[in-house]
Amino acid sequence: MSPRRLSGKIALVTGGAVGIGAEVAKRFREEGASVFVCDINREEGEKTAASIDAVFVPLDVTSEASWKAAFATVMERAGRLDILVNNAGINVRKNIEEMPMESFDAMIAVNVKGPFIGIKHALPMMRAGGGGVILNMSSICGLVGHKFTNETYTTTKGALTMLTKSVAVRYAKDNIRCNSIHPSTVETPFVQTLFKDPERKAERLGEIPLGRLASTADVANALVYLASDEGSFINGVAFAIDGGLTAY
Repeated sequence: MSPRRLSGKIALVTGGAVGIGAEVAKRFREEGASVFVCDINREEGEKTAASIDAVFVPLDVTSEASWKAAFATVMERAGRLDILVNNAGINVRKNIEEMPMESFDAMIAVNVKGPFIGIKHALPMMRAGGGGVILNMSSICGLVGHKFTNETYTTTKGALTMLTKSVAVRYAKDNIRCNSIHPSTVETPFVQTLFKDPERKAERLGEIPLGRLASTADVANALVYLASDEGSFINGVAFAIDGGLTAY
């Protein structure tokens, strides 16, 4: 059996209750990491954490106080932080002309402010531990304009892409790597419901050269690589998991 790639690492995953976040938490545990599953949804978060022998920590990513409390729990239980996965995100599916400003503000708060606060407080913890890895869940919409996606979501994911690059170049001296991940449409339960409309499903599949949706495992496996020592020279990269969509 090959050695587990994240043995001994301490990881915190936001939005870890369901979907991509839950799969990332599961794969990290399988690779030997101790995982803190963080989410605003306590019921689902506790279920996910219990199922993989992880620790659930309630977290509202828009609140600096909530972040501080979550990191305090990590330090109390584990003494350090090696990996931060900023996965939590929301999408109000309305175009720019129809987007309520309250929804715009909410998306900025979760998708940009949340990772910003997390990184702000993770950096000194990682520096004290000799380094670390920050992985930000962006999207293909953080790389290109996407006609099936609203402008607010693209704005937030583009901001996260550039936040990643800025952190990567400033904190590499502290042995802290920061990369962004850019999936195309991922086959989650929500997407499966959305794609009961055959026309909508055909549109999305038609733009992907490999001809299928990304799976949560596709995304989680990439994060394992980026978080591990195998990815030790990968820094400031926008890592597309898109079946070739952005290669057009």
